[in-house]
Amino acid sequence: MRRVLGVPRDYSWGSPSAIHRLMGTEPDGTPLAELWFGAHPSGPARAEDGAGDVLGLIEADPAGTLGRDVLARFGVQLPYLLKLIAPRRPLSLQVHPDLERARARFAAENRAGVPLHAPWRNYRDANHKPELVFALTTFEAVSGFRAPRRAAELLADLDAPLTRALHAALVADPTPGGMRTAFTSLLDPATRPSAREVTDVVAACRQRVADGSPSPRADAIVGRLAEDHPHDPGVVASLLLNPVTLQPGDSLFVPAGGVHAYLSGLGVEVMASSDNVLRAGLTSKHVNVGEVLDCVDYVAAPPIRVAPELFHGATRVFYAPVDDFELSVTTLADGDCADGARPLPGRGPRMLVCLDGEVEVAAATDALRLRRGQAAFVRADDGPLTVHGSGTLVQADVP
Repeated sequence: MRRVLGVPRDYSWGSPSAIHRLMGTEPDGTPLAELWFGAHPSGPARAEDGAGDVLGLIEADPAGTLGRDVLARFGVQLPYLLKLIAPRRPLSLQVHPDLERARARFAAENRAGVPLHAPWRNYRDANHKPELVFALTTFEAVSGFRAPRRAAELLADLDAPLTRALHAALVADPTPGGMRTAFTSLLDPATRPSAREVTDVVAACRQRVADGSPSPRADAIVGRLAEDHPHDPGVVASLLLNPVTLQPGDSLFVPAGGVHAYLSGLGVEVMASSDNVLRAGLTSKHVNVGEVLDCVDYVAAPPIRVAPELFHGATRVFYAPVDDFELSVTTLADGDCADGARPLPGRGPRMLVCLDGEVEVAAATDALRLRRGQAAFVRADDGPLTVHGSGTLVQADVP
């Protein structure tokens, strides 16, 4: 076991204080959007003692750090990336590719000579990026498409030319094909609405809120997105998506192909180890509408909330429907370990972050104390773990 330091990401949409407060550090006024704990080449977690980083540890001893099962299934890589995420302003309207597309497009950009870190590059690696977010505070998002008939109802009484056109498209074809038509018409450069058309929809939503909206949350999201991106068609596209409010302890799974945008809150996020983000709008970063439209799953579905399973009374385990990761959250209070340390679930390479209090994590021949804000990487050959103390510990591992 080895203590590690997360890699900060100061994206402009990040909170200047939420992750600092969680980690027990002093805010410096800079937005801190994410803190990465993993081995992705663009930001591997560093060993606290200065002895390299997690990526280097894995490359030096793949079998010992990953275990033979993980090594056989995923090669010489940590399959997941664990993050803290704190959006103060909405993220981009985005989608992540599936594994086949990521591999093909990453190779194609390499052959074309696109620099790996070029701002206009679409694929930073050859991996897919399904993800699960666990809310630490109230966490707001939009994720996945509404049923076409429900979206048409929502659009029906908005007095704007653009919403009338979208409504007509969904009424004419209340299937995923109709949703594709509506969504594409908003984003495709050939049919993209004008700034005035977007502004008219925003005004109609604000007026509907004032009049007593039947869908105040959806209308409020439109107004909120318009504050940062007043003329972006992604503002209107949010009306086609499911609004999501997670309370602390809730989770949301976003599969490959799931269009989404996180709006606000503080959470723990675990995903396949990838930085492939395809953006459709609501951002100043590189946008590739064609790639997004090709990747999106247009089938309507409610947001995927993963219900945890209880492990030994103190740990909630969130089993996502993918092979790359699972997330567990262990909460211990004074006296909970009077009858002995609690076992932790999982095996193989594990990443731990203490969110509150102080705990001791023990393997057969090693032990490590973690206080609030401290993290650790656990090798596969460290074997089973137990924990005692008082606090909250999150763990990412491989199923």
